[in-house]
Amino acid sequence: SRFETCWPALMKDSHGVIIIFNPELPSHLKEIEMWYSCFVQQQPLLDSQCLLVAHHKPGSAGDTENLCLAYPLNKLKLIHSNLEEDPEDVRMEFMKYFKGIITLMNESREREEMSIIS
Repeated sequence: SRFETCWPALMKDSHGVIIIFNPELPSHLKEIEMWYSCFVQQQPLLDSQCLLVAHHKPGSAGDTENLCLAYPLNKLKLIHSNLEEDPEDVRMEFMKYFKGIITLMNESREREEMSIIS
């Protein structure tokens, strides 16, 4: 992609990655493997620092049950967003995700401080 030269700047000091994709586009399913590889595995971030969002457009069939992602994507937290039907659900999942990221950040800061003290 033409933005690849910007990726290192985007990744620098990042604490989390949210990958939003259209589950009805087969090309997207291939692309998210690349995004995961570049932005999560190579950083390296924990899988818990990555959130996958399958976004269903208004009026799409939105078959949320049968989206089978291959390894290693199937280890990640996956939420389905369909803002027509249940925006509150999506909001709750985002809040849980952000709380998890903040907890991780606090733990790593505490570890750093302890290593400085000792």
